[in-house]
Order: sequence, then structure tokens, then C-alpha cells
Amino acid sequence: MEHSTIRHSTFVIERRYAHRPEKVFAAFSDPAKKRRWMGGDDEGWTIEKFEMNFAVGGSESWRFRFQGGVLMGNDVRYLDIVPGKRIVIAYTMDTEGKRFSSSQQTIEFLPAAGGGTLLLLTEQIAFLDGTDNASQREHGTRELLNALEREIGLAS
Repeated sequence: MEHSTIRHSTFVIERRYAHRPEKVFAAFSDPAKKRRWMGGDDEGWTIEKFEMNFAVGGSESWRFRFQGGVLMGNDVRYLDIVPGKRIVIAYTMDTEGKRFSSSQQTIEFLPAAGGGTLLLLTEQIAFLDGTDNASQREHGTRELLNALEREIGLAS
């Protein structure tokens, strides 16, 4: 019997955006907008599949490769949605069909002092069998939030 390991990690990211919470939220809820900022096709990523049903109990599914490499997957379940205010998801990631992590993520869209939005993202992760690590996941999430900022800036 093969020995398995699980490492747990949590991180929190706070980001301020100049746009109101409803506009930032829309970049998560609108499939075309989300596909643009999370897809990253112009940065070496190839998206082979993207499906999204943004509703409580709905799902989101991605299949992608980086620079022609191995097939990766991300499968999301929407647990809670309060329009313009919060999104709670559970998601798993895999490489070539082998699961390597399971996470719960909460995203809060709070009015920022002086206008705009304070986005508060909290992720709790279980890394399976020694793959991936918290610093890589947090770095990747920060890069996605940079892409989100570009998306909402373009949609002004």
C-alpha cells in the first residue's frame, strides 16, 4: 500500500481596486470576462476547455496546458453567492487526471474607504501527496488578481 500525505495551508490576500464592488464581482460572475482574465492565453497558457455555471450548486471546469506541457484541470463548485458581496467555492486541481489539491476559497467584495473595492480572498488548501505548495499557489493567485485588475481596467 502506498503511503499518502496531506499538507494543509491557508493564505489571505487583500487587494484594493479602484472600481465599485459590483464591477469587480461582475468579472467573476460573467463567463466571458472570467475567461479573459483567468485564461491567460497570451501568456503561454492554452485553454482546452472552459465551462461555467455561476449559480449556487453550479460548477466551473477548466482544462489547460502551460507552454504545451501536461494537461491540468481545475473543477469548481459554487457553494455560496451573494451578488456584489461574496463568493464561496470549493475546487480541486489535477495534473493528467491525478488530483493534487483540494481547496475552499472565499472572496469578499467590500466597499473600500474612499471608494472602490477591498477584495478579501481567503484560501484553505489540502495538498495531496507532496505536490504543489502554498507559496506557489499564493503566487499564482496574486498573478490572477493582477490579471483581474487589467480586465476591470479595460472594461471602464
